[in-house]
Amino acid sequence: MADSIEQVRRWYAEELRFTARVSSPSVVDAFATVPRERFVGPGPWLIKSPMNLAEYWMTEDADPRRVYHDVLIALDEARGINNGQPSLWAYLFSQIGIVAGEDALHLGCGTGYYTAIAAELVGSTGKVTAIEIDATLAEKARAALPPWPQVTVNHADGAHTSFDPVDLIIASAGATHPLRSWIDALKPGGRLLFPMTTDRGGPGAMLLVTRRADDEFAARFLCRAGFIDFKGARNQKASRRLEAALERFCENRLRRMPPKAPTEFGRTPLLTHGVADNRIPGPAWAGTAAQGARPEGSGPMSGVWCSRPSRRVDQMGKNAA
Repeated sequence: MADSIEQVRRWYAEELRFTARVSSPSVVDAFATVPRERFVGPGPWLIKSPMNLAEYWMTEDADPRRVYHDVLIALDEARGINNGQPSLWAYLFSQIGIVAGEDALHLGCGTGYYTAIAAELVGSTGKVTAIEIDATLAEKARAALPPWPQVTVNHADGAHTSFDPVDLIIASAGATHPLRSWIDALKPGGRLLFPMTTDRGGPGAMLLVTRRADDEFAARFLCRAGFIDFKGARNQKASRRLEAALERFCENRLRRMPPKAPTEFGRTPLLTHGVADNRIPGPAWAGTAAQGARPEGSGPMSGVWCSRPSRRVDQMGKNAA
């Protein structure tokens, strides 16, 4: 007798618990609840696995149980837009600590699968605003997300929009630096999670920024990851500095240097297009810094894979929403 889709979804979530070392039961429950097949279109599906990220292959049939594996699923093969790797997002959701009742902003929501995961975590008393620049993807997200009334989907440009204050911002596309509009939208204690990526084509890293006071921030890298570009949040100068910082981090990591404390920034405005040459705070931070701040240390990327970036394929493939 075949396992039910509900059983398969629960086993998938439990596997993510171990694959991504997820400590939050609510994150595991969210992955066990949200039907991934609702967000990836009809099967069979084109997928990528960590064993071969250079090309897609097709599932043998359209059985919805096929989508409950730790793989990327193509949303738009021609443009390299995928439903991102579940273990990456399970780990990230576990790290950022979403709690019930929070207001979240999801930039680059794609068709909305990870928006729905966020909606499960904020619950019925919270709110998720999803932004998608691609009209087709935004319409698919609207069609898929009605079971979560706390979600609003807007077809808009997340790089050129102002936002109401929120507790959490998640970006699902790679930026060379955090935009001022994102930083300004964070409430005290608010978190910004986004992929900080270079123009080189290799993997970047997921950066978590926390607002501690009006103009005081802490930042740390969580893990390496590859994402499609966030148009409007790219800067060549910042990209070159980020590339150099990641290179130094890898070299230091290979020498087994112990991780340092997270970088902290003083009560001064963030630069939005790269740091001054003498203010890059160590190998784990580049792209932005507090103007005139004296960092106390460099941000760790503890327990993550590190190797030379490859031009051919990213560590996680090209993740999207």
